[in-house]
Amino acid sequence: MTDHLEELVTSLLWEGYALYPYTPGATKNATPTPFGIVYPPAYAAECAGAFDHARLECVAEPEPDATLSATLRHLAPSGEGHRADERRIELGPMALGERVTTQFEGGRFTLRSEARSDGSAFVRCCVHNSAVAPAGLDRAGALARSLISTQIVVRIAGGRFRSPLDGAPTSVNTYPVLATEHDDAVLGTTYVLPDHPQIAPESRGGLFDSTEIEEALLLHVQVLSDDERAEIERADPAVREMIARAAAATPEDIIALHGRVEIRDPVTHEPPREPPGLPDPAAGQPYAIVDGVRFARGIKVVIRPGPDADIQARMLDGRTATVERILTDYDGRTHLGVTIDDDPGQDLMRETGRFLYFFAPEVEVIET
Repeated sequence: MTDHLEELVTSLLWEGYALYPYTPGATKNATPTPFGIVYPPAYAAECAGAFDHARLECVAEPEPDATLSATLRHLAPSGEGHRADERRIELGPMALGERVTTQFEGGRFTLRSEARSDGSAFVRCCVHNSAVAPAGLDRAGALARSLISTQIVVRIAGGRFRSPLDGAPTSVNTYPVLATEHDDAVLGTTYVLPDHPQIAPESRGGLFDSTEIEEALLLHVQVLSDDERAEIERADPAVREMIARAAAATPEDIIALHGRVEIRDPVTHEPPREPPGLPDPAAGQPYAIVDGVRFARGIKVVIRPGPDADIQARMLDGRTATVERILTDYDGRTHLGVTIDDDPGQDLMRETGRFLYFFAPEVEVIET
């Protein structure tokens, strides 16, 4: 498995392992918060929507003498609360048309393929939970016997896979996508991802809670109290290491996480080549004129949201703000990014580019 793919799967594997504020006493960390669960058969039979297996199906375009292999990674509960350990099971390599299977504690992992008339190969990789469990289990009892956060990777040596997003095969309890640049691996994961998913280069590493905004999580870690940090340090070493890494993030690291707009060629996946010297469109415009009113960066306005605005906007009605950024969309509408003048965090919002956006009719210019 490539370093990039290994890093990606590791991040997905530990997602939901612990949630902010990460302290073991937090209600949300009293039990696992897992995704991609393969339940014991007795529980799955009684609970609608629960599965006792995960099945990845895809189509390969093999070269002569191509071989297939597969890796299963999952978490196994290992103590109180959310605590779990990683498990890894390997299959193959095997020739096309063969079937290989292995038994492991609590489950069975199988990989098989068959040739098709158009020269392609249908590939199926399954993991089944074989844990013996009594009927009538509650969810906590079921999770204690489950495979948690199941991640399946199928690889081909000598050939490539078609995109599973094209919709031909049917997978169960997993969402397969092309995972490598050369389309020689398919990742069946617990989340709906695009083909060729990547970890952003700005990322500071997995936070177990990465379906949240990484920037916000790092800021939250930095404001943990001394008592909360002490509680974490006495508990799970994996969480303790993550907290230390997150707390070491510099202001520049956090600002880099604020976000970016990246356009890539749909075929080459490369950024477009542009002549040097073009302005950054994300920087916005110095001014805009809307219905005869001139808006410029730095002017003062009063927030006047209309009756159709959301509750957050209406709560700011009558507040004074400073225009920080002006953007015009493809439909010609002007968006004004502002900071609120009496907000204690105004300077931080300005430094990190976290603006509140209003349309021009939703603000009133203060004449000077």
